[in-house]
Amino acid sequence: MTGPRLNIAWLYADLMSIYGDRGNVVCLVRRCQWRGIDVAVREIGIGDELDPAEADLLFIGGAQDREQRLAADDLLARKAEPVREALASGASALAVCGGYQLFGHEYRDAAGTVLRGIGVFDLVTEPAAPGARRIIGNVVASPLLPGCEDAPNLVGFENHGGRTRLSVGAQPLGRVLHGGGNNGEDGFEGCVAGRAVGTYLHGSLLPKNPWLADWLLQAALTRRHPGYELPALDDTLELQARESAERRAYAAG
Repeated sequence: MTGPRLNIAWLYADLMSIYGDRGNVVCLVRRCQWRGIDVAVREIGIGDELDPAEADLLFIGGAQDREQRLAADDLLARKAEPVREALASGASALAVCGGYQLFGHEYRDAAGTVLRGIGVFDLVTEPAAPGARRIIGNVVASPLLPGCEDAPNLVGFENHGGRTRLSVGAQPLGRVLHGGGNNGEDGFEGCVAGRAVGTYLHGSLLPKNPWLADWLLQAALTRRHPGYELPALDDTLELQARESAERRAYAAG
């Protein structure tokens, strides 16, 4: 009998992978390998086709505005329907920063250029008011992901000029305890839509928040292997890193 298998589709790895976002894919792969899960990563770039039947877990990272504009047209024209089809059939997804913005309805950058998103998340992103600073620094947020409210606080690093606003009824990923979050005003960080998670947290996010990595893996694996339960791992080092990051965040004021 063969063991579990997982396919990760990494969108725009060459364009959208700043501030440690690549480490999220490394983390997912390692946590699969440590459990004996057969995991494969396919990088899906501009012009490449995305096969929704073979994408169990989707990942898209952040980028500067120029690279984000390059990816946005291709995402909307070639990837939007396959992404939505994959998610509808049980895939999970993690979208970070620029990817998070493009998975919303639209992103308007500081120059006034409007990039249409693919609408996975019910949100829009606007530029900051004139004279407002970028939102930069360490973040601590209490989880609001349904079923994970008792998990350890999320930690990460944010660096964004956009102000993301969730529609009424959209589910935030976390409540900000320290940092700016989506817009520096409403106290929320990220967004969740089904098995898709969007966030501004870089750093990279998943190695310091192993419970979220396993949530994404568990959600993705049940698509191809119903009833499969992830074996537990010893996350002592990961949790120490998380606690250290949380202490640094508060110590920095």
